[in-house]
Amino acid sequence: MASNVGLGVCLAIGVILRLSLFRTDIPQWFSNRVEISNALTSWQKALDGISLADNDISPYSGDLFHETPIMLRVFSFVTKLMPNKIHYFFVFIDILSGLVIASIGKHFSRYLLQKQLSEVKKYAVGVEKIIVKKDDVDVMQMSLVAAHFLNPYSIAVCLGKSTAVINNLFIYLSFMFMLKGNQWLCMAAIAFASYQSLYPIMLVVPAAIFFNTKLSNAKKSKESATVPKYGGSAMIGIALTAALFIVSYFMEHSWKFLHATTGFILGVPDLTPNMGVFWYFFTEMFEHFRPFFICVFQINAFLYTVPLAIKLRDHPVFLAYVLVTLMSIFKSYPSYADVAIFVTLLPMWRHVFTYMRNTFIVTNMFLCCTVLSPILWHLWIYAGSANANFYFAIALTFSTAQIFLITDLLFAYLRREFDLKNGIKHKIDGKDAQVILD
Repeated sequence: MASNVGLGVCLAIGVILRLSLFRTDIPQWFSNRVEISNALTSWQKALDGISLADNDISPYSGDLFHETPIMLRVFSFVTKLMPNKIHYFFVFIDILSGLVIASIGKHFSRYLLQKQLSEVKKYAVGVEKIIVKKDDVDVMQMSLVAAHFLNPYSIAVCLGKSTAVINNLFIYLSFMFMLKGNQWLCMAAIAFASYQSLYPIMLVVPAAIFFNTKLSNAKKSKESATVPKYGGSAMIGIALTAALFIVSYFMEHSWKFLHATTGFILGVPDLTPNMGVFWYFFTEMFEHFRPFFICVFQINAFLYTVPLAIKLRDHPVFLAYVLVTLMSIFKSYPSYADVAIFVTLLPMWRHVFTYMRNTFIVTNMFLCCTVLSPILWHLWIYAGSANANFYFAIALTFSTAQIFLITDLLFAYLRREFDLKNGIKHKIDGKDAQVILD
């Protein structure tokens, strides 16, 4: 009962805070910030596309609109339904995300305890201090909901009316349905997220591992799942994504939208500065080298999926979280909306926080970059007393902070797993030894 009250309080505070700030000039400022709105997620560009469609002009004929055909219809319907109160739509999506996150906390707590119970026989003696207890998971749901509604990045994205909130909702849904054990709905959520922003397609890998592992456990089979079995599950997500593109073709009676959406993400034609690294490198690059480095950068975004899947095959939910974080770092048009996802879901791993070593440094890096990025942008664009190197430096530092965070969390997670099976104290020849994970 107390937990439900706490969740209600977090939700109420988050909604009131957002609605109150919408009555100020802050949302207008946020909507113009390159850290929040980019060519893919700008609400103003969405309005331009709707206007073109209403005048029987294909929004995909130029280089203005990059939302998918399905989202074009959704946004068109919403703008006609509430033309002067569109901010309620974005608050509503945030509320839905909060409810989904609450469900994630509830089901992940159960998953964590069940997984621990199934592996407890493998644990070493004296690891009581680091095992997950019921008291630890009881506060997880509250922590996740609070992290969403009070997260500065989530608030900024909502106020800036970034269309990425829809993509974030589908990613949250993929986690929720994965933990609920609903394979088709999980893959459908991944398909919708991939249809919008491409990179979430890599989430079919942890989802396939999760559902095949669950099926093997249900059948009490000692045989490990093979690559073809994983591939069969992953193909569900890929097929559903392809189906969405086919539906879009029948909506538009043309494949022209493909170049303006997925092609735009892969080709990176818009080099407006953002919190990623693509724009600076390709601004400085000779044109004849561009195709090669486009391939290198895009392959790099997906490259880590296979080695991480091999290393974390017994931990598919954590694998999904790591991949979501890597998307935020290496995608072509990142924004604070991507950061909001992994910051919101970070309390899922609160049981490994004691192993993390760079918390103070990473926190300060995030704070400094968030504060300094608009200042350096102003100095470069408006005051003329700086140049692109200043803003790129802060963007590179922000990416570095994200890398430090995920590598520190990965170390902490693996170190805890090692200690559970080998004990907290380690001795060699009767002397205390330090464990170093390669």
